[in-house]
Amino acid sequence: MSELRHTANAQIAQLHARYTGTGHADITKYEWITNQHRDTSSSIVGHPALLQYLAIADGETTARTKFELTERMLHPCGPPPPKEDD
Repeated sequence: MSELRHTANAQIAQLHARYTGTGHADITKYEWITNQHRDTSSSIVGHPALLQYLAIADGETTARTKFELTERMLHPCGPPPPKEDD
């Protein structure tokens, strides 16, 4: 049983190391929302049909839309909130 638990913990740690946006027990709401916005933006940039659809809807070129989405990934939800000291 202990070996199974150790293996499961190792797999979870490997998953978190590979995919930073998977979250964990202590993730804040800001971090979770930021990961969601970054995932959405990267998905749109990575799928040319979605990028073209969004560009047409915004009345911009696809290159401009791709640039704006990529720039927005830096701080998709604004600056992080101040940390609370316990």
